[in-house]
Amino acid sequence: MNEPVLQLTNIYKKIKGKDILRDVNLSVYPSEIFGFLGANGAGKTTTIRIIAGLIKPDLGKVTIGGFSLDSDFVRAMSQVGCIIESPDMYKFLTGMENLQQLAAMSSRITQDRIDEVVELVGLQHRIEDKVDTYSLGMKQRLGIAQAIMGRPRLLILDEPANGLDPAGIAELRQLIRRLAYDEGMAVFVSSHILAEVQQICDTVAIISRGVILNTLKVKEIGKDVMVEWQVDKPSLAMELLKERWDIAAEQTGKNRVRAVIERVMAEDINQAFIAEGIRLAYCEAHGGTLEDLFLNLTGGDEIV
Repeated sequence: MNEPVLQLTNIYKKIKGKDILRDVNLSVYPSEIFGFLGANGAGKTTTIRIIAGLIKPDLGKVTIGGFSLDSDFVRAMSQVGCIIESPDMYKFLTGMENLQQLAAMSSRITQDRIDEVVELVGLQHRIEDKVDTYSLGMKQRLGIAQAIMGRPRLLILDEPANGLDPAGIAELRQLIRRLAYDEGMAVFVSSHILAEVQQICDTVAIISRGVILNTLKVKEIGKDVMVEWQVDKPSLAMELLKERWDIAAEQTGKNRVRAVIERVMAEDINQAFIAEGIRLAYCEAHGGTLEDLFLNLTGGDEIV
């Protein structure tokens, strides 16, 4: 199995005597899009600042590309590209001039590499225009171009979809997938747009009050749902669920039955009810989204 590009091990952090992070552990692998969710004050921003080398943890270890952030800071950070909050750029310069200004700080970044990232982020037709003529989505793409010029193994994006319209979010989604799946980067995405995280990420970690409550594969979210049926023969419906699928159901009203099932089973169950002469008035599924999971785990923390 691939070694993680980013690994946080037993991270603790106090600020002004208050526990901000407690025993935070996570791993992000090559070609993985990793979503990081947390409410205001959950510790999300502090975690990102630690990964980006802006502050140090009180305890624990951060490893990036196999290098310890504590003992080998320069080599660890050479593996990282990041956009925290909004990308920095000179609005009175063109997109190309902005990239060239940044490239001048590193002898490793050639004009060929600049041209490569411009095409990768889809700015080749506007790169010679001044940045103050760019839309918000174009500025975000230029910021990502800045972040990936040095061929980082880890790309950190803090709220990348903020302020973007639906078309801009869709373009950003495609770009992030390209960077992860075609370029092999590990992409660490912090976002409050839960539906977008569920669409784009492979793995998600939910943090609340400084503790990671759960880390799971996004494809597992929604596998099981709570389904409620309104039927004319609730006893027969419950009996059928138990005998045919070994599903324990409960009657919640005169004609209502509910049970936790795998989402893909709902159609087969509905057809079986009808075949057995059970009249089905409606079938409704509850849960199965990242938002449901987040609210259940955090007790309704306000996510920002």
